[in-house]
Amino acid sequence: MCTLVCAQDDFNLPNNKDYTKINFKLINNLIVFPVEVNGVELSFLLDSGVSKPILFNIINLTDSLLVNNVERIYLRGLGADGEIEALRSRENFLKVGDAININQDIYVVFDNSINFTPRLGVDVHGIIGYDIFKDFVVEINYRSKFIKLFKHSEYKYKNCRKCESFDMILNRNKPYIDAYAEIDTIKTPVKLLIDTGSSDALWLFEDHEKQILPPNEKYFHDFLGKGLSGNIHGKRSRVNSFSLGDFHLENVNVAYPDSASISHARKFEERNGSISGDLLKRFNIVVDYKNLKVTLKKNSNFRKPFFYNKSGIVLEQYGVRVIKELGEKKYIDSYGRENRDNIIVDFSQTFHYSLKPSYTIVELREGSPAERAGLEIGDVILSINNKGTHKMTLQEATLYFCEEDKKLIKLEVERKGIIKTFSFRLESLL
Repeated sequence: MCTLVCAQDDFNLPNNKDYTKINFKLINNLIVFPVEVNGVELSFLLDSGVSKPILFNIINLTDSLLVNNVERIYLRGLGADGEIEALRSRENFLKVGDAININQDIYVVFDNSINFTPRLGVDVHGIIGYDIFKDFVVEINYRSKFIKLFKHSEYKYKNCRKCESFDMILNRNKPYIDAYAEIDTIKTPVKLLIDTGSSDALWLFEDHEKQILPPNEKYFHDFLGKGLSGNIHGKRSRVNSFSLGDFHLENVNVAYPDSASISHARKFEERNGSISGDLLKRFNIVVDYKNLKVTLKKNSNFRKPFFYNKSGIVLEQYGVRVIKELGEKKYIDSYGRENRDNIIVDFSQTFHYSLKPSYTIVELREGSPAERAGLEIGDVILSINNKGTHKMTLQEATLYFCEEDKKLIKLEVERKGIIKTFSFRLESLL
């Protein structure tokens, strides 16, 4: 028999459990895992950059998902579009693995534009961060794709010669770590948000005084992503090297977001940027907010090169399309039984129809190979290099645009009901 004692606004594990383990999907360097909200299982992003859970994309769940004790408020995040309206809901039941919180505040956003599902190609209903990290020692195994949440009193640090621990600070419930970035041969100390909710490798905020600037003519303007307050654009480049203690990586992708998009993020004046998913996934990580410590151990992703999209195309999954597919051959005998050895009848032309994801161009970089080839925003990609996109995940489709320089890309697209074909070669801009 086990008991569970829950404090106000805290996650807790049963007395007979020292930890709980949750498997996750790694989609575009982001952690997507199950969270139960008021009895309904949803998919959340683990985002160390948010201080309270935010719920969205729940229009189709309103009949089964109830939120309690609401009041209207306004939220502000990355992006230049200003505040968004939300409902603050109190006394909600949340369950993550075996961890339970019976008195959780949640911020509910009904704006349809705040939806990460099209960008990731999988259902995402919310983001959560601080409320999990504050109550547990959190172990993130990026290689094996699981999270473990340990009781602080039961966690024992391992004697690990290949691990390195770092001090961190919390500001407004968000974790920061010190590192070094080498830009144009200048090695600069930087204080970075540990941001599991961003898929890039590294973000730096431009600062003339500290010489944190993209190298001359070694950058390009691009769409960086979507925040709570709108789209984020900026410059993409590379730093010569990036160092965390004795961990050293070269030619690391970096983005410099435009100043309007990060005005809210710069309220912490010491912050110089973020270390994000494409860097974090190269380590297995232990995060300990109580002791203000983060421990890293490099995994098999560590030496993988850094890729970026050379096509200029940003895809989203918008709805589904009907696909006609050739069915499997059926061999039957004269009694109508399946028989592959003594064939009597061969039905070789059978088809079936199914609904498959539809991938649409939503951003197109000006002057990019795709734009010069004639592609347009709104085009639906039907095939890439003669392979139907209905057989791909969104992530698999996008990876075609991150291959080696001069790689030939052939696209078949649907534009206003007309099938068109285009081809171009990928171009490295760095």
